[in-house]
Amino acid sequence: PQLYKQMAMAAGFERVFEVGPVFRANPSFTSRHDTEFTMYDIEMSFIKSHHDLMNEEEQMMIDIFQAIKDKYGEEIKNVFNEEIVVPQKPFPRVTFKEVKEILASQNIPSEKPNDLCPEEERAICEYFKNKEGHDFVFVHEFPTSSRAFYSMRDENDSTITKSFDLLYKGLEITSGAQREHRYEQLKNQIIEKGFKIEPFESYLNFFKYGCPPHGGFAPGPSRLLMKILGMNNVR
Repeated sequence: PQLYKQMAMAAGFERVFEVGPVFRANPSFTSRHDTEFTMYDIEMSFIKSHHDLMNEEEQMMIDIFQAIKDKYGEEIKNVFNEEIVVPQKPFPRVTFKEVKEILASQNIPSEKPNDLCPEEERAICEYFKNKEGHDFVFVHEFPTSSRAFYSMRDENDSTITKSFDLLYKGLEITSGAQREHRYEQLKNQIIEKGFKIEPFESYLNFFKYGCPPHGGFAPGPSRLLMKILGMNNVR
């Protein structure tokens, strides 16, 4: 749905939210992946940076946890022996570069120089849990090489993107980013990533005559529920 959310922004919807099925060639033998799952998709226009998106998701998570606590808190406690803790603002925010530096100081091995492996996600969440008592951590400014062609790049450093992941209790539950809305730049980034332009022409047409600055994110409810309920597998 990513490209269609962007096309909706260009068409003037300004904010969209949808709940839908996803079919993806994931490595389904892991505890955190499914080949078929449900996704929440959010996109919003007229943002100034990816921090606007993180602000939106921060409040969204607080509202979700408060609603769960109010309606099902006692039942979850009785059945799963898990306390629903409503997170507090602000969530910790740390750049990708800073994460790698923190992990290196703790001798946590880095399998992916341009991304985070599961062990790194667990370690950085544990670090901020001990430091700030928070279960959520935003990691932002991921390298351009590890993000999709539609992620906007930093004006001062084209090797990093205006993107983020939200980690919860050691697991990535959301990826998001400000999108590239400028036609020529978007076209160039498609080519840079090694794709042919022809299959993207109908998508690109939506940006040809102007599109508002926009971005979005997509929380995965399966992973979120797994951690809320203290389970060890998304299935």
